[in-house]
Amino acid sequence: MIKIGMLIADRYEILEKVGTGGMADVYKSKDHTLNRYVAVKVLKQEFSENANFVSKFRVEAQAAAGLMHPNIVNVYDVGEEKGIYYIVMELVDGITLKNYIAKRGRLGYKEAVTIALQVSMGLEVAHRNHIIHRDIKPQNIIISRDGKVKVTDFGIAKAATSDTITSNVMGSVHYTSPEQARGGFSDEKSDVYSLGVTLYEMLTGEVPFDGETTVAIAIRHIQEPMPSPRKINPDIPYSVDQIVLKCCEKSPDRRYQNMQELAADLKMSISNPDGDFVKRYDPNDMGSTRMLTEEEKEQIKQGVKNRQESDAAEADTEDDVIRRPTKVVKKVKEEVDFDDDEDDVEEQEHSMDRIAAILAILAVAIIGVILVMIIGGRTGILPGSGKKDDKTAMTEEMVVMPNVVGIDASAARSALVKEGLIPELTYEESDKFTVGIVMRSSVEEGTQVPVGTTVVLTVCGNSGSKIPSVVGLTKDEAVDLLTEAGFNVNIAQASSEEVEEGHVISQDPEGGEQADGGSYVTITVSVGPDMTGKVEMPRLLGMTEQEARNTLNAFGLKAGNVRTIIDSDPDNRGLVISQDVEPGTTIEEGTAVNFDIAGQQTYSYSADISAPTNSEDPDYKAGTSVHIVIVTEDGQKLLDTTTSAFPYRMGCTGITSEYGTLTMDYEVTIVETVEEEVPVTEEETTETPQEGITGAAAADNGETAGSTTKKVTRTVERTEERTITRDLTFTPEN
Repeated sequence: MIKIGMLIADRYEILEKVGTGGMADVYKSKDHTLNRYVAVKVLKQEFSENANFVSKFRVEAQAAAGLMHPNIVNVYDVGEEKGIYYIVMELVDGITLKNYIAKRGRLGYKEAVTIALQVSMGLEVAHRNHIIHRDIKPQNIIISRDGKVKVTDFGIAKAATSDTITSNVMGSVHYTSPEQARGGFSDEKSDVYSLGVTLYEMLTGEVPFDGETTVAIAIRHIQEPMPSPRKINPDIPYSVDQIVLKCCEKSPDRRYQNMQELAADLKMSISNPDGDFVKRYDPNDMGSTRMLTEEEKEQIKQGVKNRQESDAAEADTEDDVIRRPTKVVKKVKEEVDFDDDEDDVEEQEHSMDRIAAILAILAVAIIGVILVMIIGGRTGILPGSGKKDDKTAMTEEMVVMPNVVGIDASAARSALVKEGLIPELTYEESDKFTVGIVMRSSVEEGTQVPVGTTVVLTVCGNSGSKIPSVVGLTKDEAVDLLTEAGFNVNIAQASSEEVEEGHVISQDPEGGEQADGGSYVTITVSVGPDMTGKVEMPRLLGMTEQEARNTLNAFGLKAGNVRTIIDSDPDNRGLVISQDVEPGTTIEEGTAVNFDIAGQQTYSYSADISAPTNSEDPDYKAGTSVHIVIVTEDGQKLLDTTTSAFPYRMGCTGITSEYGTLTMDYEVTIVETVEEEVPVTEEETTETPQEGITGAAAADNGETAGSTTKKVTRTVERTEERTITRDLTFTPEN
């Protein structure tokens, strides 16, 4: 039982619980030995009691501990103490991709692609170390605060799929590949499928397949085609849409075969989002024949070898669900709480059992046919098999041997290659044929032979021919020249700083030497400069600062000095307008790239605002409360306050307009002298004129005599609202 404050292995102090999952709880802990914070993931009790599960969990966790990559959550330690099984991992300050999608709704395609690219780079390292994640989903991808994307939970994913599938694990069924849903063999291409579903969710904000039960969702993964994410979000570029659909092909052979291929297309989609460069399987070509390349032949051999090794390693597993598809479905049905009634569940189970049985029979039949063809082709038991090379493509397609006797060796070679046959030239001297003409063939004209059959052509020529020099020529030019001279060609590849890609670096034997006609000349063709530790600079222009940082992280680069440059175009604001490394340039991983973000001119304002002056308003009295408002020309309010204390100190930066207006609103008291008529009193009415004053003068001196009103002068006070406006010009900031 884990408790806060307890010490595990006398080293890891449990501080707080930071997460929980279907099979484990995660705690923030302090590593007192190395004085650092770590994450300790503790296996839940119900899984700790399963010895087989624990064994596989520990083995895979120890293997994951050997993975060191910026896009993988590093595993530091694995252990057990008093029945508590734990792994100690790097503590990442960030959130899961699932929570990030929930907050954002859906991500922009550039951000989604760069996240997927970083995940693919981490998985590439894992696959190179023969570790398949098997549980890629947004919950197992963490985005740190600095934009780094990290994949976690390698150990638990392996343990879960190689022992038993529980309802908790099947919570990942939204992201599971069809072969995993059937309980079949899974490899790197299963992780490709799950990453494709994760990219779909980032782009659309939802998973492609959903249902009421885990089995219903699994069946949809097996049977229904992956919907196009562009139907939900039309803003998704064509290339990104095609990448998702290729990742999520039902057949693993039609997906990206490894994370390197996927990463290459993801990088291309950043610089050419609407390009048609994603090579997808065309269902119309289903019946056509295609020659296997040497690389594909090696992949087939390696795949068979890996399967044999995996089968041998799992041979002693008590519940071998990898080779028993029906048991997966049964275990899911036993352990998941279905809401369907019993009849529906039983019918669905029988249906899945029949499907699994049919698939198993078909798989055995196909393997048997392939083995018969390989053995028959090599031993000559099959009719028209002829002499076959050890690397002959495995196919049942038959072709008719064309007539090549009597024609030029180069034309004969092209005719055989066109039919899917492998020409091998030998030379003999003859006075009946012209030099370079085919005298006979190991397979007669009109014979039906399997595609990939080696046909030996005997050509008229000298046994000791001079080998032409082909160094510096293109591969095709070199092959044609050597073939015309009567030699067979082996092609090797090597990187070169000096020789252009696709041109011959060297040949063995060298040009000018004598060799028997039909002997092999090995040419080494340049694949360009050695890109180990180097990357191609992506195009950042037009991205936001965060998108640019994510892209640099995805390409193994880092952000250097980020400047804000004044740009008068409002459409550019907030976007990258320049970068100090040109797109397409090859640079070292880890290089710091400087870039500029478009900004706008800003201004500042600093002043002691004075009270209304006498010239502005002679009626203003000191101590009067004034409401002051400063508004910029573009409507930004910088100040809104009331004060009676002047001067008022004001300072502001980051103003987006050069001009503004200061407005003062206040009240003043006005004192006025007014003259008005008032009624005359009775006493004033009876008054007599003064002695010595008569006539008009008497009337002027006493208007009250004989009058009912009189004029009076008095002082009146009133309140009046005043507004003063001042125009402001702000100071430009550097």
